[in-house]
Amino acid sequence: MYQPLAGYKVLDLSRLLPYQYCTLLLGDLGAEVLKVEEPGIGDYGRWEAFDSPGKERIIFAMANRNKKSMTLNLKKEAGKEILKKLACKADVLFETYRPGAMDRLGLGYQKIKEVNPKIIYCSGTGYGQSGPYRFKAGHDINYISIAGILGMTGMHTGRPVIPGIPLADMAGGGVFTALVMIAALLGREKTGEGQYIDIAMTDVVTSLNLMNIATTLARKIGRGMTPFNLHGASLCYNVFKTKDGKFVSLGDLEPKFWKNFCKAIGRMDLVDKAYATYQDGERTTEILKEIFSSKTQDEWVEFMKEVDDCFAPVYTPEEVLEDPHLLSRGMITKIADPRRGETVQIGFPAQFAQELNYKRSPAPVLGENTNEILQGLGYSPQEIENLKRDETI
Repeated sequence: MYQPLAGYKVLDLSRLLPYQYCTLLLGDLGAEVLKVEEPGIGDYGRWEAFDSPGKERIIFAMANRNKKSMTLNLKKEAGKEILKKLACKADVLFETYRPGAMDRLGLGYQKIKEVNPKIIYCSGTGYGQSGPYRFKAGHDINYISIAGILGMTGMHTGRPVIPGIPLADMAGGGVFTALVMIAALLGREKTGEGQYIDIAMTDVVTSLNLMNIATTLARKIGRGMTPFNLHGASLCYNVFKTKDGKFVSLGDLEPKFWKNFCKAIGRMDLVDKAYATYQDGERTTEILKEIFSSKTQDEWVEFMKEVDDCFAPVYTPEEVLEDPHLLSRGMITKIADPRRGETVQIGFPAQFAQELNYKRSPAPVLGENTNEILQGLGYSPQEIENLKRDETI
């Protein structure tokens, strides 16, 4: 089975979902991921209550397959020495502390580079290692605020609407961070040199906001605007309520799709209304609202089956778990877990010609592999016991 990153070792000092998702992707692709966690509490994204261990969050088991876990106190000199020994054999060290924290511990890039010049050292944060916001605390809502995304979401409602997922977290801390790590590893194959990466979630979502920023620049110089609106203001790109109180989505931006839709519902008189503004009380808007409210969501799904247009039911997460298309592509799957029982997992979101071996092991419990890792570094049972006694592990 296919494992394109097999043989690469990732030291994962990160915490919380965005970065768990990043190393999940790396692990799914075959990398050996070792979570280095604080003794006692570990990655506090494990727990339903962030400030103390207790009941494990279901999402932790979903976001941490194919990883090992060891506990290590990086404030202890012995802990720092262990991390350096691990770094000697690692390809990537990934940390998500506030800027300067790893340097203060004596574990910044320059120190780790001394023991492994070829290491890829990646620092993931909300605002980056430089700039006036670098020391600010933040969460997804703050990052998409600065990037100008939140301000464009729900404009027609009169107030910003928070997206249904933490966009900066998953796309920035997760997908894009994994991408640049893999890019750096590829670059190392060519140059033989290590690399330091400073990646900020705010930078990533600013990059994702390309369309809105380009539109603003076009407006400034008097350039024409696109006729459609992707923020819920155009009739052809919107959501409509069905008879049973559910919703369906229409994305007929191209004239051919809108024409097919109009033909299907027997309203060719609406063909020239695709880019009209969705406005409660306005005649065409009310016509469409009435049409969609005449059938249930299931009836609309059946009715639109043979229509070549951009239509879909608006699902709840519960309905996602039963969607036949997602099930057929393995996006909703399960993994055997001796501790938790069989757990539901989200599949790897790409399919290779060779089957990807991405369900190798379930998420580790806190510190599950500590002894194994230390023994691999040459520590004796007595030395390991001493490390436990002085709270290094």
